Amino acid sequence: MIYMDNSATTAIYPEVLDAMMPYLREEYGNPSSKYYTLASNSKLAVEEARQKVAYLLGCEHDEIVFTSGATESNNMIIKGVLDYYNKNNGSIVTSSVEHPSVLETCNYLQSKGISVTYLAVDNMGRVSLDDIILAIKKQPTLLSVIWGNNEVGSLNPIETIASDCDKNGILFHTDATQVVGKVEFQLSKIPGIRFLSLSGHKLHAPKGIGVAYIKKQTKEIYSKITPLLHGGGQENNYRSGTLAVHNIVGLGKAAEVAKLKQKNTVQHLLNLEKQLTILLKEKFHDKIKFNNDHSNKIPGILSIQFIGLNNELLIKKLAPYLAISTGSACSSSKPSHVLQEMGLPVSEIRQTLRISLSAINTTEDISFFNNL
Repeated sequence: MIYMDNSATTAIYPEVLDAMMPYLREEYGNPSSKYYTLASNSKLAVEEARQKVAYLLGCEHDEIVFTSGATESNNMIIKGVLDYYNKNNGSIVTSSVEHPSVLETCNYLQSKGISVTYLAVDNMGRVSLDDIILAIKKQPTLLSVIWGNNEVGSLNPIETIASDCDKNGILFHTDATQVVGKVEFQLSKIPGIRFLSLSGHKLHAPKGIGVAYIKKQTKEIYSKITPLLHGGGQENNYRSGTLAVHNIVGLGKAAEVAKLKQKNTVQHLLNLEKQLTILLKEKFHDKIKFNNDHSNKIPGILSIQFIGLNNELLIKKLAPYLAISTGSACSSSKPSHVLQEMGLPVSEIRQTLRISLSAINTTEDISFFNNL
């Protein structure tokens, strides 16, 4: 089977698995314990992984907080900021095409009295900078906008949004799950990004590990938010719980590989996307329609309508040979809210497939579509 559902999850790199195995076998110490070798070895491994993730993101190592994934990071940051700064009378601005872990968190907070503004998007799923400026003028407690869309790949102008927030003293968060390793950036050069979320399993690390980036106020002073998980005071008191050392080591190794190969990975994905786009256009002509544009997007993500074909039936028919999806794995039981917000009617959403490529995919994988 050819795997092309990499926006849902990615295969663990062999070198990532190799790095993890000692911490599942002999190096099983709790990094929060003291003095004995098993504990200190685990603590050292965690801190080395933290350094590698920080190097990939371009930030300080102690601004990296390990979580179970981007869903927890999004919940932790959004709930934590609103609770700490404004309790029950705060406000948040977000977009209508966020990941469900952002949208449903905002819905929950709204039910508790928090004011939530959902910004509309254009026909490619991007927010308007004019809308952002108007929203900032209302002085929300937090503004949260996804960096790169997981269904159509569109990139929002995050650096500009972050700069506008920074100039106006607004806390800004972005879900960067899909862009890490595929879009080059240095957080130290984008001071307006105060919070960021990512998941390891989207960059060839294991499932169950992620990061909440929390920018420090100064070199010595940590930013304050209310923890989502109380109990042990790990991760600079941001997130309690015994650290999953093996997963953290895996994420660290994946971050190291991503940084080392980033330019090559991006070019590889662009080449594969171009090959696939040309092949599909030549083979299907007016029987297909692309929902995504072909610039200012995450390389390797395509949203395609196969005119007149039901997407669920087509995916089931192809399942023995090809792994693709209708859209986000976190909302697979209902029509894509992203495509709806982009203005597509349900009839077009029902014939849309998402193809998402990774560094592991090859030109030979692309040639599969010649057989359709």
